Amino acid sequence: MKKRNWITLIIIIAVIVLAYSLANNSSNVDKETAKCIGENSILYTQLGCHACEIQEGMFGKNMVYMDKIDCFYEREKCTEIIGTPTWIIEETDYRGVQSIERLKELTGC
Repeated sequence: MKKRNWITLIIIIAVIVLAYSLANNSSNVDKETAKCIGENSILYTQLGCHACEIQEGMFGKNMVYMDKIDCFYEREKCTEIIGTPTWIIEETDYRGVQSIERLKELTGC
């Protein structure tokens, strides 16, 4: 029983460290890049989605420039969305947390 508790604790710590590093490594998105990504994509998120919080944290205060739909509140707009976060870029969906570099590449920013 104790071994399972230690493994669970190690996994939780690893997830926290990963989330922190992802959020902090890419949180320096400048305003123009954020605007460009926002103009060329749609981000589908959902209230209570931890991966969505990580993705949004990458943009920091520049998250206001994203075209974002929260599937918790706007379910009718999310009938084709399988999981969140999902980015729609040029009619293709990209599921999961995307790096800023990848988003720049996909949107041509």
